Amino acid sequence: MKNKRFCLKRLLDIIVSGLGLIFLLPVMIIVSLAVVISSKGPVLFTQPRVGQDGKIFKVVKFRTMRVGGEKEGSITTATDARITQIGRWLRRFKLDEYTQLWNVFIGNMSLVGPRPDVPGYADRLRGRARSILSLRPGITGPATLCFKNEEELLDLAEDPKRYNDWVIYPAKVALNLNYLERWSFSRDVGYIVITVFPFLDRFFRLVPSDNINKLVHLGIEACREQ
Repeated sequence: MKNKRFCLKRLLDIIVSGLGLIFLLPVMIIVSLAVVISSKGPVLFTQPRVGQDGKIFKVVKFRTMRVGGEKEGSITTATDARITQIGRWLRRFKLDEYTQLWNVFIGNMSLVGPRPDVPGYADRLRGRARSILSLRPGITGPATLCFKNEEELLDLAEDPKRYNDWVIYPAKVALNLNYLERWSFSRDVGYIVITVFPFLDRFFRLVPSDNINKLVHLGIEACREQ
């Protein structure tokens, strides 16, 4: 029964990502032109990420940084100097992630699931938490929605990397593990709906924002005291 439900999840991924690639094509063409005009370099940015069962794949996004900027670290704040002018706008409205529908369509990712980590972070998963790797990484999900303002939060921290490693990443692991253990097709549909229409979460109640807000602010204070 569980395998059948995950087959249904994959079918949803194929249908929605395929339709999304078709209907969002005009938007992606405009974004491509904006990236080309605003800065030198390729339109698309690819980067190795950890996928299902720990397999490495290349995620595809619209380039939002100057060329080579990713080599300076994987932690990005809202005011990061590496981000281009148009890139800041694309990140704000998540337009840089539309191309990941291709990753979903070919099976590297899912519409809903944990965000794909850069190599290194998945190695920190221990015990029960390693079961998260059994999932295809997703474009959206509980951790993504809870930390939709992650770059702004990192801007508040004196040491963004420390804050990410001590507070945000552990919180995401907990959220993703809860997602795996409580997974259902209807919840996936709910996450997709509130990603497009955030105000509808008042009916779905899928994002524990109050607890997360308390956690991140306590984390900021704890990091400052160290």
